[in-house]
Amino acid sequence: MDDSLASIRKELYIGGTWRSAHDGGRIQVIDPATEQPIAQVADAGERDALDAVDAAAAAGAAWAARAPRERGEILRRAFELIIGQREAIARLITLESGKALSEARGEATYAAEFLRWYSEEAVRAQGEIGTAPSGANRMIILRQPIGVCLFITPWNFPAAMATRKIGPALAAGCTVVLKPAKETPLTALAMAALFEEAGVPPGVINVLPSRRSSTIVAQILRDARVRKLSFTGSTQIGRILLAQAAEGIVKCSMELGGNAPFLVFADADLDVAVASAMVAKLRNGGESCTAANRFYVQAPVAEEFARRFAQAMAAVKVGPGLEDGVQMGPLVNAATRAKVAELVADARERGGRVLTGGKMPARAGFFYEPTVIAGVPTDARVFHEEIFGPVAPIASFESVEEAVALANDTEFGLVSFVHTRDLAKALGVAERIESGMVGINRGVVSDPAAPFGGWKQSGVGREGAHDGLLEYLETKYIAASW
Repeated sequence: MDDSLASIRKELYIGGTWRSAHDGGRIQVIDPATEQPIAQVADAGERDALDAVDAAAAAGAAWAARAPRERGEILRRAFELIIGQREAIARLITLESGKALSEARGEATYAAEFLRWYSEEAVRAQGEIGTAPSGANRMIILRQPIGVCLFITPWNFPAAMATRKIGPALAAGCTVVLKPAKETPLTALAMAALFEEAGVPPGVINVLPSRRSSTIVAQILRDARVRKLSFTGSTQIGRILLAQAAEGIVKCSMELGGNAPFLVFADADLDVAVASAMVAKLRNGGESCTAANRFYVQAPVAEEFARRFAQAMAAVKVGPGLEDGVQMGPLVNAATRAKVAELVADARERGGRVLTGGKMPARAGFFYEPTVIAGVPTDARVFHEEIFGPVAPIASFESVEEAVALANDTEFGLVSFVHTRDLAKALGVAERIESGMVGINRGVVSDPAAPFGGWKQSGVGREGAHDGLLEYLETKYIAASW
């Protein structure tokens, strides 16, 4: 057994106690690089879910009453613990998600940074005081913790998506029930142990691995004590969860699917554009909601960009994430790989030219080659569905107007990328694109200090920045005379 696995608790974490599921159920965790099981963890059921809500509710008043500075200092200790154990956490992320170790190290650092940011934001849940315009009374505005929160996190960033939610919730004075993805429960359990070591009191964080997600989530959302739901995942599941949350008028944050356009104008620095494209496309092997999904390149440079991009993609070293020098690991499971293969086949049938990749290597593991397809018609499936894999379809455009229209031709609006040397053009296009975030001449936009979220069917609410803290605070107005 890998050393990263040996020390990880594999039970449910409820009320500060590690325990088995009531019915004794277990989840098998698979290494995507070998398709072999690496661990079994407890599989929570409905009784376990209710126990977790009980624990979170019981811990709520005392945690909300803690001084903001005390909550912040606990988050700061958690940040330091993650940084101190970054290598072990990274190996664990790689083992269960498949991503390359170099990327897993980056995720561990990114996850820690949310805790550092919100350790500082814990003292900034300020209210306001003023006089009513009529002069009749004083207006006192308070920000108070919303209460028990349910978090549902995805497998592609099992550490960072947990801390991006837990950090602001704990800073605000809320308590948490975390339901991690069934593919990657080990990282969430490791996070629970680190928070415990940092001094988070029993019941403030509860972790429920489960392959019965729909059952236990519905059970939790029916509990009137649960006042907040934060979900990162597909738009399809997000719609279902929003409908369920509506029954209890539960406040929701939804970070949903993306279909990011990557625009390259003729005056762009192609070296910068290709380097950015590599990051925007291949972060986590393309298994990211912020991954560049649609490449639109202005006609005069379309062939040259495609050639350079294909050359760079062909040079990527693919293999098990723990092997030295590997830049891209496997996809997370067989279903994800099968969908990627379907999208490539459709693009080919519609006339797309595969410049590199385009197939599954003959080896164990859920691998797919980095792929560039030029001349793809814009009605191909690959331009209208989230790929979640290392495939880059390219189409050309003529004018700025056409580029903006192509970028906005989607129900999604999470992130967009624009490459041009003309800053005025870049900012003008960025203003017109219907997305919550835009990267100009760069392939990464995420930062704990920036508001992360989308427009249209890419989500509701924001994570990160001060905005993320406000998602866990209710506003109370007090009218007073003295």
